[in-house]
Amino acid sequence: MSDLHQKIVAMDLWPLALPVVARRDHGIGSVEGTCEVIVLRLRAEGGQEGFGEASPWSVFTGSPEASHAALDRYLRPLVVGRRLSDRAAIMADAGRAVAHCTEAKAALDTALLDLAGRVCNAPVWALLGGKCRDTIPLSCSIANPEFEQDIALMHRLRADGVGLIKLKTGFRDHAFDVMRLERIAAEFPEFRVRVDYNQGLSIEEAPARVRDVAAFGPDFIEQPVAAHHFDMMARLRDETTVPLLADESVFGPEDMTRAARDGICDGVSVKIMKAGGLTRAQSVARIAAANGLSAYGGDMFEAGLAHLAGAHMIAATPEITLGCEFYQATYFLKEDILETPFPVRDGQVIVPDGPGLGLRPDIARLNHFSQSDPVAA
Repeated sequence: MSDLHQKIVAMDLWPLALPVVARRDHGIGSVEGTCEVIVLRLRAEGGQEGFGEASPWSVFTGSPEASHAALDRYLRPLVVGRRLSDRAAIMADAGRAVAHCTEAKAALDTALLDLAGRVCNAPVWALLGGKCRDTIPLSCSIANPEFEQDIALMHRLRADGVGLIKLKTGFRDHAFDVMRLERIAAEFPEFRVRVDYNQGLSIEEAPARVRDVAAFGPDFIEQPVAAHHFDMMARLRDETTVPLLADESVFGPEDMTRAARDGICDGVSVKIMKAGGLTRAQSVARIAAANGLSAYGGDMFEAGLAHLAGAHMIAATPEITLGCEFYQATYFLKEDILETPFPVRDGQVIVPDGPGLGLRPDIARLNHFSQSDPVAA
């Protein structure tokens, strides 16, 4: 069989621990040594395969153990034996079968779309409504507690043609953040700078510190306080001279509707891992745009497979206008899991045009980095 009426006959899981090049500190936590992701493979009756990636972070979206359990125990029965044409119904069932676990749902949605695209000989962006851009500006986050190592990284970014950086702040004292902003302005004046606190400020210190940082004129300041502090986010938005963006405060379309209503932000970080899938991520961006708010393509601690899903989603979503952060496969992981490198050139992510996601993971690498034998059905 070669059409979307094929049944899905198998599902495999690889829990991976991927070595990283350096420690990264964010306002709410750190990543060091490895980052953990779950790779999902679906197989159709005709033998075609589709892949997806769940990229959790325990202090933000959830744990890798929760993602694995959601896929293996709660979502597997909803998938195996169903037809490829049932994607919308499968994802609706997934939303009811287990609360939260948005990364697991994103991996499932990605694998269903990748598999459908390979069966139909169409890229995922075509299944999401068609392509509005061929390239996406790449932003790289600066988050190493050893700032001299980040200076070396920025020299590399400059040589590679990357023009956007995001400084992670709020994980040490305010003087450290100001010092880094001053050095970046002096040594790398060509970079456009964004600032991201990842909820790192208390409500008492946030107004003064955000005001100081705004004086440097960044493109935006992201999520200074905890996700639930909607009133303080609204106050900071009113008092801040640069755009204020929400990240942890907005997971899916439901949160975006409230954020727009309560006036907590000028824009939003759209992540398929938060939203629970590519279609829901598109909905977040469209609700933002309908309310006059901007959007950019954020990510978690991801490998190239999740980057591909995000790139296809952004390619089909004209409302996302501020670029993307799909840098980990190139600049953070010691070794990515794709057969060929995630496509970045001259500071731009190149949107693939091949069937499905356009690229595939290397099974040998999945087996090498796996923390257990693949869990199959």
